[in-house]
Amino acid sequence: MENEKKDELNDNGITDSQNCRHIIHCLNIIGQIEGHYVLEEHNKTSKYEHIIPALVAIEQDRSVEGLMIILNTVGGDVEAGLAIAELISGMKTPTVSIVVGGGHSIGVPLAVSAKKSFIVPSASMTIHPVRMNGTVLGVPQTLSYFDRMQDRIVDFVIRNSRVNEQDFRGLMMNTEELVLDVGSVVDGKKAVELGLIDSLGSLGDAMDCLYNMIENTERRYSR
Repeated sequence: MENEKKDELNDNGITDSQNCRHIIHCLNIIGQIEGHYVLEEHNKTSKYEHIIPALVAIEQDRSVEGLMIILNTVGGDVEAGLAIAELISGMKTPTVSIVVGGGHSIGVPLAVSAKKSFIVPSASMTIHPVRMNGTVLGVPQTLSYFDRMQDRIVDFVIRNSRVNEQDFRGLMMNTEELVLDVGSVVDGKKAVELGLIDSLGSLGDAMDCLYNMIENTERRYSR
């Protein structure tokens, strides 16, 4: 049994906690979101074919009382990231996200997808328009696709946070902050002021919030 626990820790970064106030699952979303294309071996990735089944398992497992999502992303596959964010936002299981390090690009929808979002003071959110690597056809249909994809992301963020749409689009299309790019970098305090993230705090704050959500849910269903 001890060897099995060590293998689980080494392979998946999962460890069992004893004598817990509530049973929660911790989901790490780090590095790039790997979607329809496999990234190079030297990239640290979070694979959507791993995360999606994990979310389904968490939602149907009656022993799991809450989900803690730890985010430190540098972007990645936009459609895969948005798919994960939509699934998280639709969960009935209490969910809390915390941004540590950074929430780049598609990391923004992932951060706001939880029922309550936190960001540590030293973390930042990088907001920029949808873009694509590789060969792109220079035709009106390609630009139309980018616009529609961007509208989907903006709509999701607006629905799942308190940020004003005009403010969010302004940050996304800012031309004066990033070198050789369009967009903005927002620190933790500013992200909360904008309504993009709910609260400034660290792990203990996020844990207390998740515990309270679990206990409020229990009281509601026990009446």
